[in-house]
Amino acid sequence: MKNVIIIHGKPSKENYYDPALGTSSNFAWIPWLQKQLLVRDIMPNVPEMPHAYLPEYTSWKREFERFDITPDTTLVGHSMAGGFLLRWLSENLDASPARVVLVAPSLDPLCKNETGFCEFEIDSAITDRTQLIVMTSDNDSEKAETSRQMIIDALPTTDVRMFPGYGHFIPEHSLGKDTLEELLAIILE
Repeated sequence: MKNVIIIHGKPSKENYYDPALGTSSNFAWIPWLQKQLLVRDIMPNVPEMPHAYLPEYTSWKREFERFDITPDTTLVGHSMAGGFLLRWLSENLDASPARVVLVAPSLDPLCKNETGFCEFEIDSAITDRTQLIVMTSDNDSEKAETSRQMIIDALPTTDVRMFPGYGHFIPEHSLGKDTLEELLAIILE
């Protein structure tokens, strides 16, 4: 059975602990995407990553590896989760998911967050094992642009798709909606 594992990004500490806000795995377009996959009989897995406001590679890895990753799996990572997935794929050379979609990926290029997400070398053979697609925008942060370039430099065959005006692909940063039809279309390709 096809499945999709959707990994959320890094919220602020204030948002993480705000009881009035939803969880990180229920942020922005994630619930909408989850429902769209369910009605198409594709199993969505949306783990709640531990202490998401202060992501730490080892704890995220432990949570992520609870799920089956097969040749029928699509991995989706938003923002810091893109850095997480690239490190995980660089360390797990036998992993061959169907595709990996990084939405506004951040590799913590300045290594300021002490996440462990920047302390690795991207395996140049990732794109030999899986289809890698990067969804990016022309008005995201400089950090996101730097991360995108790091990915392209390491993996020149990456399929980069530019979406003008989408910011960081979250409602409060230019996206302005809680849906992401373009991501669903990529998953269904």
